Amino acid sequence: MSLTQPLLQAQAGVEDEGRRLDAFLATCPGVRSRNVAQKMITNDQVTVNGDVCNKKQLLALGDLVEYRAPAQEVLTVEAEELPLDVVYEDDQVIVVDKAAGMVVHPGADNYTGTLVNALLARTRLASPGAPLRPGIVHRLDKGTSGLLVAAKTEAAYFSLVDQLKERRVGREYLALVEGGFDDETGRIEAPIRRSPHDRRMMDVGGHGAKEAYTNFRVLGSSGKLSLLAVKLETGRTHQIRVHMRFIQHPLIGDDVYGRLGSGMDIGVRHPWLHARRLAFAHPETGREMEFTAPLPADLRASLLSPGLESLRLAADL
Repeated sequence: MSLTQPLLQAQAGVEDEGRRLDAFLATCPGVRSRNVAQKMITNDQVTVNGDVCNKKQLLALGDLVEYRAPAQEVLTVEAEELPLDVVYEDDQVIVVDKAAGMVVHPGADNYTGTLVNALLARTRLASPGAPLRPGIVHRLDKGTSGLLVAAKTEAAYFSLVDQLKERRVGREYLALVEGGFDDETGRIEAPIRRSPHDRRMMDVGGHGAKEAYTNFRVLGSSGKLSLLAVKLETGRTHQIRVHMRFIQHPLIGDDVYGRLGSGMDIGVRHPWLHARRLAFAHPETGREMEFTAPLPADLRASLLSPGLESLRLAADL
């Protein structure tokens, strides 16, 4: 390893479990691309828990990745004064209602304007995870609105990580999907992996797919559309969007996994998905905490479209 560069560390979080080393390293400061990451690994410039590994090494929660960035400039996350809807805050955690359109944490070619930038302008965040994701133990897609908790201390970070790993964090979403259902409740058990054809997407099944479980309840239906309350047992990337597409009920407004033919345009230009409930045990006191977030204005307005009266009632609007 070149001694002219500082030794950097990044720790695998919940969303990195089962991820290839080269893919993880490509998101770290100063690496810039997966090609660069692979060259670093091949040249024994990267270790995992002190050991040199190959690029296909799959990470486990808590694995410590150490490397020396090839670039002179090491990227850091800058604080930015951005709009932030804080639902709860103390000296251990901060719970926010994220707006659709905001990315949770910086990544390749996207180092500003994220939720982490906004949080750092308000408070300190724990930093045992990947350097560009301080405090982040779970995330929401860019187009998804709703509740997210971030950790201010290392103790809070690891407590929340353990709760997620043990499936003790309650997460409920509202989702508007195509089509109607014969049953009032359903459960989807379909493993998810990154698509071998498009690295930006996820697929159901195939080599390396990780177990994924989604439960849902039908709150109301207009025939062409249904409003669901969705609860996650696991937290795979794009899980709800992928699972709903898998059962042929894709989310309204989802240009990546959606549009099977509902024929309805209700004015939403991002996946109709809102994280409305979040529950966890406080990292310090152990007290059970539960938060809810109302539907944002654009999703509320979309249910005012003609023929969706039953969905408005189901959503308590």
